[in-house]
Amino acid sequence: MTVQDSGKVALITGASRGIGYGIAEALVARGDRVAITGRGEDALKEAVERLGSDRVIGIAGKAHDEAHQAVAVERTMEAFGRVDYLVNNAGTNPVFGPMAELDLNVARKVYETNVISALGFAQQTWKAWQKENGGAIVNIASVAGVAPSPFIGAYGMSKAAMINLTAQLAHEFAPVVRVNAIAPAVVKTRFAEALYEGREAEAAAAYPLGRLGVPEDIGGAAAFLTSAQSDWITGQTLVVDGGIFLNAGVG
Repeated sequence: MTVQDSGKVALITGASRGIGYGIAEALVARGDRVAITGRGEDALKEAVERLGSDRVIGIAGKAHDEAHQAVAVERTMEAFGRVDYLVNNAGTNPVFGPMAELDLNVARKVYETNVISALGFAQQTWKAWQKENGGAIVNIASVAGVAPSPFIGAYGMSKAAMINLTAQLAHEFAPVVRVNAIAPAVVKTRFAEALYEGREAEAAAAYPLGRLGVPEDIGGAAAFLTSAQSDWITGQTLVVDGGIFLNAGVG
């Protein structure tokens, strides 16, 4: 089936696989042209080929590198002439353990990659296109940024900052650019394997909807938040959690 070109363009960070790739799939399927970023040249090339090299380009680099941020936006503009949507998905979580023993240098790395990079990309897309032409930004946060998550505290702390960044940008970029966040629970990706590997059935049993998330779940949410159907929504964090927070009550 031929997809009609929407005339819109998205830049998605950290999208060679996992949640970012799922979002890219959803936006390509509705007719957007997409630029994806990632650290590995080979993984990016494979992702572009699967998504369709006629509609997708890949730009390799590290999300926290300011030069990479500038190049990614520049190459998107060169290839497609615009950048309507920015999806800040790139992130890291290199540490698992209690906050009392957290290496502060690791905490700095997590914050730099998960939060500062998102601000950098937002600044670049704002200046290159969105300030004059409008658009939308979607930041991928986490339920770990909404409530405490034992042993991934540094990650949760960074995602709480991402949620606040979303509100700050929504206020400053209004009315021309809408900025929202998605806070997923556990999604079946390589990034999250440590949270369910070898015990998926047990992990899924805690969710009222009876399963863990998949990248397509987040792709659908991102497609909504970058569509006309969400034109009156900004500054919000959409929790996509399979109902896990319903278990937070007493009794």
